[in-house]
Amino acid sequence: MASPVSKSTARADFVLPFHLEGAAVSGRLVRLGPSADAILSRHDYPAPIAALLGETLALSVGLAGALKYDGVFTLQTKGNGPVSFLVADVTSEGNLRGYAQFDPERVPADAPVRPEGQSVPTWLGAGHLAFTVDQGSNTERYQGIVALEGSTLAECAHHYFRQSEQVETAIKVAVDRAPGGWRAAALFLQRLPAAGGAKEAADDRWLEALSLMATVTGAELADFALAPNDLLFRLFHEKGVRVYPAKEKELHDRCRCSEERVVTMLRSFPRAEIESLKKDGHVEVVCEFCRREYRFDESALDNVYAPRPRRDGRAESGR
Repeated sequence: MASPVSKSTARADFVLPFHLEGAAVSGRLVRLGPSADAILSRHDYPAPIAALLGETLALSVGLAGALKYDGVFTLQTKGNGPVSFLVADVTSEGNLRGYAQFDPERVPADAPVRPEGQSVPTWLGAGHLAFTVDQGSNTERYQGIVALEGSTLAECAHHYFRQSEQVETAIKVAVDRAPGGWRAAALFLQRLPAAGGAKEAADDRWLEALSLMATVTGAELADFALAPNDLLFRLFHEKGVRVYPAKEKELHDRCRCSEERVVTMLRSFPRAEIESLKKDGHVEVVCEFCRREYRFDESALDNVYAPRPRRDGRAESGR
């Protein structure tokens, strides 16, 4: 008999943890609506590039949901294909952002969202996928890197877990552009240690869970009209599924850029070099993530490069 399914959240941006009863399998369902649409629409990406970045957002949220950290989790790819760089990061407070760098001349205007399921070799080419957890300057940064081996980003993530000898993980990702905007979703299953050394039975239950997961389509996964509890119950009711409350911290489309960070960046370059970038009497810096503009006229640059007091009380001159 199936275990009861708890009442689900109605929020469009969430991570919903669940557990398969008697199967030593945990999971997470990720759905991103307003946050994904805001991030993907802000840059007016071509459809296949937006879809790739949407997958990256859903993957980053799902992977971060398995970790306990106080800082920033980042997922990024670098390749030699038309899309040279993809990045998405999520803070422990739930602030999410993402960005894609691509060559417009190598992405046809009528390019399909998914070229016969070969999105990674077609758009990213050869390169690597990196996972980073940064908890500040006083802690050691963790990073895992794996080659871009697979047809999709989910397959590349599978490759990482196989190589890293961590807990067995299965991932399914879907991105869709509905009338209401872009939406991204991901389903994660992770195998837990078997109790009592019953490995053979645990192996069978894990394979059964994978078989059930394989029945969900991308359309179902990204169909926000299908309640998350109903989706999970439809997939796993035969084994029994228990859904837990969504993560306490909501997810938001929220960039971490600030004028203070831009000033720090400018000060790392000689003033003459920055002055050479002036247009119409000011220097303009645009955040690649959120497209926010920061403008610095001559007076603002004087403040940027003004001498700052050092710890020893002396003045540190700008460059």
